[in-house]
Amino acid sequence: MYNRYVLLLICLITALTASAQVADSYYLPQTVQYNAAIPTPKQHLGYQVGEWHVSHDQLTGYMRKLDELSDRITLVEYGRTYEHRPLLLLTITSPQNQQNIDRLKAEHVALADPVRSGALDVSKMPAVVWMGYSVHGNEASGTNAALLAAYYLAAAQGPSIDSLLSESIILLDPCINPDGGNRFASWVNTHRSQNLVTDPSSREFGEAWPGGRTNHYWFDLNRDYLYQQHPESQGRMVKFHEWKPNILTDHHEMGTNGTFFFQPGVPTRVHPLTPRRNIDLTTRFGQFQAEGLQKIGSAYYTQESYDDFYYGKGSTYPDVNGAVGILFEQASSRGHAQESSNGILTFPFTVRNQFTATLSTLRAARAMRVDLLNFQRDQYKEVNQEAVKTYVFGGSNDRVRTWEMVNILRRNQVAVYELAKDEAFDGKTYTRGNAYAVPLNQPQHRLIRGMFEKRTTFQDSLFYDISAWSMPHCFNMPYAEVKTPVALGAKVDANAFPKGEVVGNSNYAYLFTWDSYFAPRAAGELMRKGYRLKTASQPFAAQLPDQSQAKKFDYGTVQVIANGQDPAQLRTLLTTLAERDGVTFYAAGSGMTPEGIDLGSDNFKNMRQPKPLLVVGTGVNNTDAGEVWHLLDTRVNMPLSTVDMAQMGRVNLDKYNVMILVSGDYGSLPTEKIRQWVQNGGTLVTMTDAVKWASDNRLSTAKLKRLPADTVGTRPYAEYERYTGARAISGTIFQAKADLTHPLLYGYKDDMLSVFKDNNVFLDKGKDPFGAPLWYTSKPLISGYVAAPNERLIRDTPAIIVNNLGAGKVIAMADNPNFRAFWYGTNKLFLNALFFGNQIGAYGRGAAQD
Repeated sequence: MYNRYVLLLICLITALTASAQVADSYYLPQTVQYNAAIPTPKQHLGYQVGEWHVSHDQLTGYMRKLDELSDRITLVEYGRTYEHRPLLLLTITSPQNQQNIDRLKAEHVALADPVRSGALDVSKMPAVVWMGYSVHGNEASGTNAALLAAYYLAAAQGPSIDSLLSESIILLDPCINPDGGNRFASWVNTHRSQNLVTDPSSREFGEAWPGGRTNHYWFDLNRDYLYQQHPESQGRMVKFHEWKPNILTDHHEMGTNGTFFFQPGVPTRVHPLTPRRNIDLTTRFGQFQAEGLQKIGSAYYTQESYDDFYYGKGSTYPDVNGAVGILFEQASSRGHAQESSNGILTFPFTVRNQFTATLSTLRAARAMRVDLLNFQRDQYKEVNQEAVKTYVFGGSNDRVRTWEMVNILRRNQVAVYELAKDEAFDGKTYTRGNAYAVPLNQPQHRLIRGMFEKRTTFQDSLFYDISAWSMPHCFNMPYAEVKTPVALGAKVDANAFPKGEVVGNSNYAYLFTWDSYFAPRAAGELMRKGYRLKTASQPFAAQLPDQSQAKKFDYGTVQVIANGQDPAQLRTLLTTLAERDGVTFYAAGSGMTPEGIDLGSDNFKNMRQPKPLLVVGTGVNNTDAGEVWHLLDTRVNMPLSTVDMAQMGRVNLDKYNVMILVSGDYGSLPTEKIRQWVQNGGTLVTMTDAVKWASDNRLSTAKLKRLPADTVGTRPYAEYERYTGARAISGTIFQAKADLTHPLLYGYKDDMLSVFKDNNVFLDKGKDPFGAPLWYTSKPLISGYVAAPNERLIRDTPAIIVNNLGAGKVIAMADNPNFRAFWYGTNKLFLNALFFGNQIGAYGRGAAQD
């Protein structure tokens, strides 16, 4: 035992000494000379890479200095983060290539054009390599390795580097997530001791919630490559498609007790649309990675744990875009040095592994250059062989959702066309001007299928991420899979926002439907400016000025009270909102209607301006919380108070009328205080496993079903991960039946709704026949994987349960309607809970009972 402790002590001293005294030679190859005119990272920063975590301003300063001094580098700023930090891309190649960079770029992009690619001589073309570092801010070895990569490519001299730069164009993104990265660097540097502490319990290794993994709004940017909802992703993917690289490397970190992973991942977890040649090339890359890591004595593994299924991830998106995506996962020190099951893991060691993987990638790219270029050309020359020839979508009552769907497709270089004439498919009419066609006879046909398809059969039952993301269902958009020719109109080259208008003038009232995605934003601004709004709980028809026929209005129509207001001022405001939010306002000449309720009826309910509180902090799922924050702040313009759970006992809840609980552990909430607040008229909105907290504390009448017990007596231990993983719903699309008369469904016109589920929360049928406005159907599965026992549990069960509690309401949502900001089709469910939750009427006693 004594000898063991002595050995551990020696390892600790050796590791900490190495961490404190790392020389450039620890990282950089010594087989080449370096240009003395190019400063090393240490010379510029004043400390060695790995001694401290680089802040984003320091990183930016060094990259700009290299751009200034090296004729191999050009730097562009491709965007700004929410916190206004610059997003940088360095183009690194030989000086001669730099002089001809526009021509080389145009030739390379032509590989994706089947009409032009055949004339290209790939033997004379450079490979394009994209290197992306640290999309997760607290996986910092990548960004710090980018300092070394940029220096090496700028300063290394000799025939080998000259050849590499002549045959390669390297696109280096040194920090994909500057906001999260800077948040993490600040934390670990603030808590760094001069004598490095390796105790995993030390504060340095326990970031404060929400941590540095995510961006400003707590989103995982590594899940945003496909739908591109954030400025970091949108700017980056413009550059991706501007170049269409052959390789994209994605530098990550994993748990401290791991080693180093590189792809390929689990063979059975590759998306079927990914070409076999892609997998073969990825496997060949692995040989270079193994060789590089072995030279420095680092442990590694491959074909385990990770997958290549969801096309929204950084290492998988390239696989359906003519490129090869490579995931690197380095065990994380999560600070400067930490004890692990493999000994003391130092930050410099993690940086060196990432830099080594970078150099191995460059060697592989050079060796496989012609094969990579041919693969890219061949993939884009392939012709769609599927029965489906065209996807047609549109016809929704919400033109804004249609507009955004077109935007996303075009951001992915998908050609979208107007319809040449009205078309009817599967009993649904698609009207020219309000519907679009996406033909599959275009180079991006693999990606299009990956975005539109419904898939319910899988080779494997385990998923590292979600198993379904079908775009029309994300948007709850009518669509058709057409196997016959469709008459195409003009290609959409400019997608103008569908502005609304103000129809007529009135001194009495204006009406607008709740159809537009941005209708809540318009309503919120009107109430903040002091206008009184009412909501129709029954349909009606209204006679509009200068109109021969009355116009019909549905449930949820909003009345803006004009009586007593300055007519010109109100109309000016409505005009602004109509153009900004895609809402049309109709002037009502009279309070009497020819059909249905009158405008002065009690069936027009007063709208209450939402004053929401979102509980955040330790125990709360930060990504789910960020989705609420992002939605309300960036799309609805609604001020949102985010209150830490630890402070809830001291907060005056009377300032708020809506409280939001996303997925999380709420055991420390002051239950009785919240109960009293609800009873006094508050609306409590709970989602996913927060429903269990509300149910257990008798705030909600929702009761949760339990998974059935395993009837098998024994199972092999080796099957544990596969068995438990298969029972989890990691991301699947289900169909639900909607009650369109219910306030939570205002603005919807189709009573079948696609719902995204990534949890095992199953609600039992309640006793209130009016308390469940959304139900899963008897055959609910639309797309994705679900184990048979789970599917049986979900059939014919509520997706939402609402109950009264005193004068307030408790809304229990089994699913997250705001998933990753791209699930546009159910955002309105959540927003309706905020705007109309207090309008939901009582039935019987309604309060939660034992």
